[in-house]
Amino acid sequence: MNNDSSIAQIAAILRDEAARLRPGDRLPSSREVMRRHNVSPVTVSRALGLLAAEGVVVTRPGSGAFVAHRTERPAAAPDLSWQTVALGDRVVDESAVVTLLSPPPEGVVPLTGGYPHPGLRPDRQLAAAATRAVRRPDAWAMPPLNGLAELRRWFAAEAGGDVTAADALIVSGGQSALTHAFRALAAPGTQVLVETPTYPGALAAAKAAGLRATAVPMDRDGVRPDLLAEAFAVTGARVFCTQPTLHNPTGATLPRERREQVLQVARAAGAFVIEDDFARYLTDQAPPPMVSMDEHGIVVYIASLTKVLSPSMRVAAVIARGPAAHRLRANQLVESFFVARPLQETAVEFLGSGAWGRHLSALHAEIATRRDALAAELALRMPRAELHLLPRGGMHLWLRLPPEVDETALVEEARRGGVLVSPGRMYYPSEPPGPRVRVTHISATHLAELAEGVRRLAEALDRVS
Repeated sequence: MNNDSSIAQIAAILRDEAARLRPGDRLPSSREVMRRHNVSPVTVSRALGLLAAEGVVVTRPGSGAFVAHRTERPAAAPDLSWQTVALGDRVVDESAVVTLLSPPPEGVVPLTGGYPHPGLRPDRQLAAAATRAVRRPDAWAMPPLNGLAELRRWFAAEAGGDVTAADALIVSGGQSALTHAFRALAAPGTQVLVETPTYPGALAAAKAAGLRATAVPMDRDGVRPDLLAEAFAVTGARVFCTQPTLHNPTGATLPRERREQVLQVARAAGAFVIEDDFARYLTDQAPPPMVSMDEHGIVVYIASLTKVLSPSMRVAAVIARGPAAHRLRANQLVESFFVARPLQETAVEFLGSGAWGRHLSALHAEIATRRDALAAELALRMPRAELHLLPRGGMHLWLRLPPEVDETALVEEARRGGVLVSPGRMYYPSEPPGPRVRVTHISATHLAELAEGVRRLAEALDRVS
């Protein structure tokens, strides 16, 4: 037996012995190992050195070798590559939604985001409403499957027209409502028409439902009915998703005449209109919803309390009639049963209190102040960026950048400079017409932070130009 093989053999014997002992137990002495296996002191020493390097033993001069305290090695990661074939190519890109929902790092000014700053939320009033809600006799009982009657009546009254509580279904927030609507109204593999640009969450929801989004251009008054009619004819689509009031990201609001034209176009195409009325409570100048003008069951209407109250107030209503309503209810039932009753009861308590009206008044005033301040700062510091329009409320301003600006480079440079903005590319279902960014006034702490954010963004624009 050569020396190397002797070392390996003794190491293997001692390794097996250490495995039978507990951590801290003493192994046989070097003298004992030499006697048992008729090997030299050098062989034993080198074998113990090998085990010490492996972490199997700990040697203590003058005391001997002891079993080391074992640390669990992480198991090798399983090979999951087979899933790629099984799942197919229906990949959902959630990056845009994650970006909008993620809090900014410390010291970074958020000129992006989808919800008002925490200081603008009625948290104390919501807490009081929740306290009253859980004291209701049936607060923890199972609610009606389509939602509490009081809440459905409230949403129906807000929608107007001949909408009734029976037409309303309570769901878990506006994003959930969009997902339900896409799945209920369109078959996987078919096309759905969307405004361009449009809300990235709608694009993600359509993709998750297996639909292909086709862009319909807009102008300052919203979607163009003539191009909508052409898109229906060319694609054969049977669903059009729109945000007719304070559109995200442009801020456009469809005038009444154009709303009527959209309904006429959809009826002629035998198609549904998903009316995502997400910003109705972010202005005191909202026109009547399209659903209030609908006499033929064309509109599937979505209204939510999330934007105006709190990200965790995930209560919304989907209003529909006929077989479409049945499909929506069935989809909700098999997916999540119902919205938790305590949350619904809290919404009923808050909406029925004076806090609701006071909150709206305060928020509308704050929105107007912040919108005007942001527009003024942009005009002062970034005159080369063109404001699409000054919306009558909402949270965002849409900017056209000079054509030579690299949008991606600007957004990244702004991030390095301590300000976050939303890249325009994420709002387009197809190729964007040029560099754009969306800037948000509602996420900053106060007006001074808003001004500082624009200053940082202007400096970033100068650096990349």
